[in-house]
Amino acid sequence: MIQTSSLQAALHYHQNGQLPQAESAYRQLLNTQPRNAPALHLLGVLCYQTSRPEEAVSLIEKALQIEPRNSDYLSNYGLALRANGKLSEAINAYQKASQLSPKDMDIQLNLGNAYHEADRFEEAAGCYRRVFRFNQDMEVRDALCAALQALGNQCHLAGRYAQAEACYEEAVQYHAGDAISYYNLGNAQRELGKPAEAATNYRLALKLVPNDADTHNNLGNVLREMGDLEQAIASYETALKLNPQLYHAKVHLVHQKQHICDWAGLDEAVTEIRRWVKNIPEAQISPFAYLAMPGTTAAEQKQCADNWLHNRYGNILKQASQYTFSKQDKAKLRIGYLSADFRLHPLAYLISELIELHNGDRFEVFAYSYGPDDKSTERKRLQQAFDQFIDIRHLSMQEAANKIASDQIDILVDLTGFTQSSRSNIVALHPAPITVNWLGYPGTMGTGLFDYLISDNFIIPPESVNDYAEKLILMPYCYQPNDRKRPIGKTPARVDYDLPEDAFVFCCFNQSFKILPTIFDTWMRILKLVPNSVLWLLECNAKAKQNLIAEAVKRGIESNRLIFAPRVNLADHLARHALADLFLDTLPYNAHTTTSDALWMCLPVLTVAGETFSGRVAGSLLHASNLPELVTSSLIEYEALAADLANNPAKLESYRSRLQFNSEQLPLFNTPKFRDDLEQSYLQIWDRWIQGGTPDHIIVGS
Repeated sequence: MIQTSSLQAALHYHQNGQLPQAESAYRQLLNTQPRNAPALHLLGVLCYQTSRPEEAVSLIEKALQIEPRNSDYLSNYGLALRANGKLSEAINAYQKASQLSPKDMDIQLNLGNAYHEADRFEEAAGCYRRVFRFNQDMEVRDALCAALQALGNQCHLAGRYAQAEACYEEAVQYHAGDAISYYNLGNAQRELGKPAEAATNYRLALKLVPNDADTHNNLGNVLREMGDLEQAIASYETALKLNPQLYHAKVHLVHQKQHICDWAGLDEAVTEIRRWVKNIPEAQISPFAYLAMPGTTAAEQKQCADNWLHNRYGNILKQASQYTFSKQDKAKLRIGYLSADFRLHPLAYLISELIELHNGDRFEVFAYSYGPDDKSTERKRLQQAFDQFIDIRHLSMQEAANKIASDQIDILVDLTGFTQSSRSNIVALHPAPITVNWLGYPGTMGTGLFDYLISDNFIIPPESVNDYAEKLILMPYCYQPNDRKRPIGKTPARVDYDLPEDAFVFCCFNQSFKILPTIFDTWMRILKLVPNSVLWLLECNAKAKQNLIAEAVKRGIESNRLIFAPRVNLADHLARHALADLFLDTLPYNAHTTTSDALWMCLPVLTVAGETFSGRVAGSLLHASNLPELVTSSLIEYEALAADLANNPAKLESYRSRLQFNSEQLPLFNTPKFRDDLEQSYLQIWDRWIQGGTPDHIIVGS
């Protein structure tokens, strides 16, 4: 009775906040009864409450030695351990307590908190869900939503976008007034290729927080992907009004205005963006958009790529490689091709035959596809062409890298680069001993990401080598392969496309963002020099058509001299090239696959050799077609030659005849020869690696 009374007295002091008196009473009791488990436990709790976690842990441990299955002791032991920085031990204590008292929601809440603190968000959410069934207080709801948010963020960063989406969807069910959950849900859905759903959730976020610049910017991104360019532009403009320093919104705005051919303020905007690239490395300037901006140099494009790489992948690149590779010769090299575009896409029109022709005795070719399966003929053809076709859409960055490493890929080739849907962060983990940047992105991708860049010595002349971070693989003719099996439709008549029968038809089927004021001015002068001529352009979007007609009229050209070709399937698009007389290329961003399409259809292409990768591709393709005369060095020369060819049909026909005569033997379309050269480059860089050499420039065939 005296013992119980002593404990009750100490507990009375404790419950009434008289902690010094309580501590004294507990200690007096323990002097006489050192194995009094309740006193040890309660004194430990008091020490925890008075910021003495080490002593608290020691005391409660002694109580547990006496009563090891007491869930209250275990729960408070967990609190003391957490306060003492021993998180894993705390979780273990809470787990034992939970097993003993599974209906005790305080224990569940404490366990959830410990999981959350340990970044074990999925387990934390599970605990909070159990508590929420019994206790729907705001505090519990907020803890659950915070865990779901953190888990969603964790999944998103790892590239597990479907799991991230599920987390954010659950969070908004619990808390419909949380703008952040809607915003993050929109981000995950955008990554999953669900722009309409993403737009809905961005708009829900904006109803709750209408002045959030980032949400307006991201809404602009998905509207752009849905083809609603005018509303996308409006969203970017709103974002910039709210936050003028939202650099990436400015870049998006400028690039989309280029898509609709709205050139108002373009030079001033690009000048500002170029200054950001030079002076504000943390600014998020899209390297792809930067390629198409007038005046940017190859050196500046490298700086932009370096900045982007540091901002996006810097932490990954700093990590030591987690993979080891054996340096030994092999009977077969394994080449992995990584892309979002193994589908109905220009990439498929370039590489399909090459993949089919790879030497199976010396190479195994793997596709790592993270784009949508569009069920197209092009997709099915590629699936059959590769030795293995692996869909990694639903794998996280780490899981995808692990898969590539487990497949023992020797050379990993990224065919997408910094274009839409890029997952070059997989390459940043270096899951293969050699990494190559090729074909998808026309430029350098920054320092430290790739070992090599495949190009040719026209696109990258010797004086420009230092403008590229990668070591160069220079192909002997051209860096671009071609598919000689492209389907071609029935040749239409001019009347089918509203083209005048007796006019000279200049054409340009480039995307509208490549049409800039300087080249358009040149085109309008050409039309004046060739009165009975029209300019046939691709109808990319209604606003671009409207703006280009207005710009032509401003320059004294009748609106009916601009004719717009609707989008059609590839076979019909190729067939209609026969209706044109001369293809006029753009600058500073040339036609790439579009040039190959024209040349394959025996339509001469006139270009200007620019100063950057994207501005020299058409020149490379023309050299590989034995038509170097159509590569000019200035817009003045370009303009004069266009007029001359329009007025000299015999000269123009001679160029067309060169393309028609034995076209498959032209270097540009000799796919077996390209295969041989590419495979030689793979063997050279592999041999260099197994011999212990660092990457260095390679001139194929030299």
